[in-house]
Amino acid sequence: MKKAILSLAVTAASIFAVNTTVLAQPEVNATSKAVITIDKEVHDYGTIEQGANGECVFTVTNTGTEPLIISLCKGSCGCTVPVCPQEPIAPGASAKITVKYNTANPGPINKSVTITSNASNEPSKTVRISGNVTAKPAGGAPVNTGGPTNQ
Repeated sequence: MKKAILSLAVTAASIFAVNTTVLAQPEVNATSKAVITIDKEVHDYGTIEQGANGECVFTVTNTGTEPLIISLCKGSCGCTVPVCPQEPIAPGASAKITVKYNTANPGPINKSVTITSNASNEPSKTVRISGNVTAKPAGGAPVNTGGPTNQ
């Protein structure tokens, strides 16, 4: 009987300790007063030619009252490479996130970049790039402009 009561007491104490520990841990970003604001949700390249410059810029502004720290920027695939600021972004300040898309392959562009930070409003923010890459003319032949020909 003593073993059963002791076992029950240990179990109850363990449950209480686990619940207290879980409840006592604040959410990581709950106390942060950094707020991330980005100038656009999507960068649309429109139609660009194969091999063209696939670089675009997103402007991040900290509209909060504490420094914004971007801990990770990750593209949805290897063809989308973001470069994020390494330094904290002061309240009221802005920084650039440069995204380089590899335009080597023709076809539609629909990729994303996930930005992880200490922002209280959106600790994980996703922006997108879109557009279409058209193939270069084969062989680099001159394009007929409709003008007179020399024959």
